[in-house]
Amino acid sequence: MQCVVDKKIEEFPEVANVFSKMGTDEIATDPMPPGKSDTYVMLKPRSHWPNPHKPKADLVREIEEGLKKIPGNKYEFEQPIQERFNELIAGVRSDLAVKVFGDHMDALLETGEKIAVVLEKVKGASDVKVEQVTGLPVLTILMNRKEMARYGLNVSDIQDVIEIAIGGKSAGKVFEGDKRFELIVRLPEDMRGNMEALKRLPIPLPDIGGVSNAGILPAAHLQESKRPNYITLGSVAEFDIKAGPNQISRENGKRRVVVTANVRGRDIGSFVEEAEIKIKENVTIPENYWIAWGGQFEQMISARKRLQIVTPIALLLIFFLLFTTFGTVKDAILVFTGVPFALTGGIAALWLRGIPLSISAGVGFIALSGVAVLNGLVMISFINKLRADGNSLDNAIPDGAITRLRPVLMTALVASLGFLPMALATGTGAEVQRPLATVVIGGILSSTALTLLVLPVLYRIFYRADGITR
Repeated sequence: MQCVVDKKIEEFPEVANVFSKMGTDEIATDPMPPGKSDTYVMLKPRSHWPNPHKPKADLVREIEEGLKKIPGNKYEFEQPIQERFNELIAGVRSDLAVKVFGDHMDALLETGEKIAVVLEKVKGASDVKVEQVTGLPVLTILMNRKEMARYGLNVSDIQDVIEIAIGGKSAGKVFEGDKRFELIVRLPEDMRGNMEALKRLPIPLPDIGGVSNAGILPAAHLQESKRPNYITLGSVAEFDIKAGPNQISRENGKRRVVVTANVRGRDIGSFVEEAEIKIKENVTIPENYWIAWGGQFEQMISARKRLQIVTPIALLLIFFLLFTTFGTVKDAILVFTGVPFALTGGIAALWLRGIPLSISAGVGFIALSGVAVLNGLVMISFINKLRADGNSLDNAIPDGAITRLRPVLMTALVASLGFLPMALATGTGAEVQRPLATVVIGGILSSTALTLLVLPVLYRIFYRADGITR
């Protein structure tokens, strides 16, 4: 089946090469069950595409539609490194996971399928699927105890034959130098999968005192007294193949089924907010069952909680450094006003570009807070110097603002232009770079404008009663 998938992907003219990896490798750095595989699609340079301007998202959509014609498979399309990080950090391969917890697999699967139907209708959802937990063919051998009693057989007699034939039984050890291996005896694979061959497996009948138990056995099964008697496994057991559980996953000691989805064209935060409302409206969660959100969203919530601690600490450190620099709370507060000025510009820049407030944007606000105070620090320090030299308050404020206009603008332009390539990035890592750079550029521009216009006014208000000296 995997070869069929690979050949189907190779039919697309944009694809240069396709190769796959199934199951767990020998090093076992990436544990995977035998039924899962990683397919790597190597694309040609865009100049060799029939349409070089075709977005990659359209190509992924075309490949996905082509693979839907191959039954029996479920697919997720992701970047290799992104997929690996998702799996290592969050335990799932997709961007988002809805974990359904409970006791009974049937109820878990039914609830998961209802949630998947709801997620498919949410804007931005892609590759929605329910974890494969059923469908594995299981051979069940039911023993006919009445027939076993007629032949004088015990349950262990039947189980020993089944164990040796299907599961295998140790017959010793093989030594190769310092290595030792168990020698397992069992039927060949083609016979283990042949139900008719398994039904013909011979079961030795017990002997009593060296003579066959003729009083129990039918005449058709009587053999010479000193030879063992045999019957077939099919005469004392019934064979049945049913669909059984493919896997049973647990988390914190509780069974779970995972519904996964990738989010494209929108941020995960707003997607989850909309999905939570629709799931609550359209899906009834059974009693003693519950759901939890995982994947990148889980990490985003964790990072957001850490930012709620780190951000106030960073702002307090900035204020403490300003206080130690000026020696007065009044000047420290004046310079610190550049932080809310900068935050206003950062939020406005995100809104104008349609970028959601993400974790990288939050890191950008922390960086912006440190850069934003530089302009105020330059201006306030020079105004204080002019006043210390004997200038009046009314003369020191405009002279200081005009004299420090060029240094303030240079500081703002250097920081803004330095982040401009990140703000316009479209390649690998752009989803992290753009929010951070947008916040810094927008915040510095607003902070600079407000520092030049508002900070002198605030200084005049703070020191109106001081006169010529501080």
